[in-house]
Amino acid sequence: MEDSPDETTALIRNTPARFRHGKLFLAVFSAVLGNFNFGFALVFPSPVIPQLQRGDYPGLEMDIHQISWFGSIFTLGAALGGISAMVLNDRVGRKISIMLSGVPSVLGLLVMGAAQNFWMLLWGRFLTGIAGGITAGSIPVYVSEISHPSVRGALGSCPQITAVFGSLALYAFGLVLPWRWLAIAGEIPVVIMIILLCFMPTSPRYHIMKGNRARAVKSLEWLRGPNSDYLTEFNKIERSIKSQGTQWSDLKTPLYYKPILISVFMRFLQQMTGITPILVYLQPIFQMTAISLVCPKEFIYSHCESTFIHLKIQRFIAIQEPKYDAALVGAVRLISVAIAASLMDKAGRKALLFTSGFLMYLAMLSMTMYTHKTSCSHGNLTVTEGLKSAYLGSTGPAFDPATLIPLISTMVIIFGYAMGWGPITWLLMSEILPLGARGVASGLCVGVSWITAFVLTQLFMHVVEAYGLFAPFLFFCVISVVNIIFTAKCVPETKNRTLEEIENYFRTGTNLHHS
Repeated sequence: MEDSPDETTALIRNTPARFRHGKLFLAVFSAVLGNFNFGFALVFPSPVIPQLQRGDYPGLEMDIHQISWFGSIFTLGAALGGISAMVLNDRVGRKISIMLSGVPSVLGLLVMGAAQNFWMLLWGRFLTGIAGGITAGSIPVYVSEISHPSVRGALGSCPQITAVFGSLALYAFGLVLPWRWLAIAGEIPVVIMIILLCFMPTSPRYHIMKGNRARAVKSLEWLRGPNSDYLTEFNKIERSIKSQGTQWSDLKTPLYYKPILISVFMRFLQQMTGITPILVYLQPIFQMTAISLVCPKEFIYSHCESTFIHLKIQRFIAIQEPKYDAALVGAVRLISVAIAASLMDKAGRKALLFTSGFLMYLAMLSMTMYTHKTSCSHGNLTVTEGLKSAYLGSTGPAFDPATLIPLISTMVIIFGYAMGWGPITWLLMSEILPLGARGVASGLCVGVSWITAFVLTQLFMHVVEAYGLFAPFLFFCVISVVNIIFTAKCVPETKNRTLEEIENYFRTGTNLHHS
């Protein structure tokens, strides 16, 4: 009897089905703490590179090649983690995969916090990247499989929201904490995640795939509440899974190859927008473009005799430091992804993707025009020398309101990305991938995504060194146009559709659009 649901349960349910989402929200929160640490670790170099370039840490100063590796090796680890998720998702389950990601995360942060040389920093970044790849390949799948269709859009954006929140936390802590303590602070959410997940259910769909029907029913009852119609949902899921017998020959059918190709290309195009190098090098970018936001200290002090004015100027200069701009952009990113979450099940996925692509296009174009027209104040200095001169307060032109363009443009880029191409790409991957191949395909998507991110992040500073900031931003501008076209031609609308309806769309070609 253990293998089948209690048959008497359905006979006594005469009251309307009532879903109780409290436990579901708790399970989602427990899982997405892994994304918090992912966002935290991803942008770790942003405040750390300028601190190391001050010269206060002998043996840890970096040249342009080392900066590129320090920024990019996280994505190489994430690609390896994504490939690992392909195996872990189907072998040990989505929940256990997320818990296992805590091991390289804790180790990597400890190594970076104790780093005495450049190689320790690299190893720490690589280990946290592996953890990030596993979470990126497991958490969206877990969240979508435990969520009810009525809230799956909002909950599906939670991985992106918490990743954004993690990045904002890193920027905020970077204002007050030395870089070693930043690494130690990142340990806290990982430990909390592992503890909470010990008490959360495994995905009902994973249980059914493994033949554990009783455990699947128990998980659904826990997630939906005892007074909900969870048995009906269980039967739908079971019928859907039984209709799928995954074999290599199935990859030739539209049910499999269409959603897999759409998911892979979306993750590829998501990274080609340049979001990872922009976030990783956010503070250095501001240091290269915002040097002329204020008059040089020496110029101001030589023209101002009042002590009161000196104090006011010092406060203004502090506010204009790139680290504060980075924190401001992080806050904008959090607000925009929260707005996207609230609109996900109202405006629809495609409308937000169009809006996102258009905003990014305009902002990338303005950034391209500004950086092409305006040379950085450090002239022909190298990137590393420019970072040092920016951090130490080099001389430059007086304040020009036009120099606010990099800050505003970057905020719009982040806002646009977080409105659509950030959270929706994760959500759609978990919605449209066929259940029979979801574990492997999600790992493939993450692997492609982070290999792309590694190449872009590795090349970014070298391209800036050779051609200037306008070159990468011009490339990202063109990609934004490609994203808009891809959305119009290839992306289906999945708003308010069950996972089974979405699978049927790819199987039969039945229209998914709403009237």
